[in-house]
Amino acid sequence: MDHSTASNSGLEVSATGAIARVALNRPDVHNAFDETLIAELTHVIRTLDADPRIRVLVLEGRGKSFCAGADLNWMKKMAGFSHDENLADANALAAMLSALNNTSKPTLARVHGAAYGGGVGLVACCDVAIGTPQATFALSETRLGLIPAAISPYVIEAIGARAARRYFLSAERFDAGEAYRLGLLHEVVPESELDATVDRLVAAFLVAGPQAQSEAKLLIRAVAQRPIDQGVIGDTAKRIARVRATPEGKEGVAAFLAKRKPAWLLQDK
Repeated sequence: MDHSTASNSGLEVSATGAIARVALNRPDVHNAFDETLIAELTHVIRTLDADPRIRVLVLEGRGKSFCAGADLNWMKKMAGFSHDENLADANALAAMLSALNNTSKPTLARVHGAAYGGGVGLVACCDVAIGTPQATFALSETRLGLIPAAISPYVIEAIGARAARRYFLSAERFDAGEAYRLGLLHEVVPESELDATVDRLVAAFLVAGPQAQSEAKLLIRAVAQRPIDQGVIGDTAKRIARVRATPEGKEGVAAFLAKRKPAWLLQDK
C-alpha cells in the first residue's frame, strides 16, 4: 500500500505521514463483516504493521455505525456450513482479531453509532477507544443461539469476567456511559469533538519512541493478569536493561538530558 488512499469493496485505507486510517466501508450494512472483509482487514492490518513509515493506526467506520458485527447474508451462508467449514471460518475471524490485538504500533478505535458483536471485539482489540454519547454496544450472540467465542479473550480482558457474565448472557444493549464505566471506552466525547480528541491522542502517540511503544505493548502482555512473583520481577528487569541499551533508548535519554528533541521526532517531520 502506498502513502495515499486506497479502497476496495469493504475498506477505505488512507495514510498521511505516520498516521494510517482504516475505515470499514460498508455503510449499507452498518459495516458488518463477512469473509471477504475479514480477509481484507487482516491483510491491511498486517501490511500496515510491517510498514516502518506508519506509527499509528486509527480504525473507524463509515456511515451511521462503527460495526454491527456479522453480516446477515454471511450468517445465512454459514448456517449450511460443515463443521470443518465452520472451523476454518472461525479461525479466519480469530486471525483478524489477533492481528489487530497484536500490532506492534498504537491502535485507536474511533467509535460512533452501533458496535455490536464482532464490532465490540474490534473496539476491545484496539489500544485506545474513544466514543460518542450516541454509541451503543451489544454482545448479541446468545440472542441468536450463538456465543461470542472469537472475541471473548479481548472483550473479557477489556471489561472483566464479572461484566462479561452479564452482557454475554443477557445480550442486552448498553450505552457509551456504561462502556466507559466498564473500561471498553477510554473517553466519551461529544460527536463534534470526536475527531479533535482522536487527533490529540494520535499526536501524543507520535511523541513517544516507536520501538519503546512496541516494547511497552509486549511488556503489558507479559505482565497482565499474572502474579507478581520472582519470574515476573526478573523478566521486567531484563526488559528494561535490554531496552536501555538500544539505540532508541540511548537517544531518548540523551535527548532528555540535553533538553532537545529525540531523533524520532525529527524524523517524523
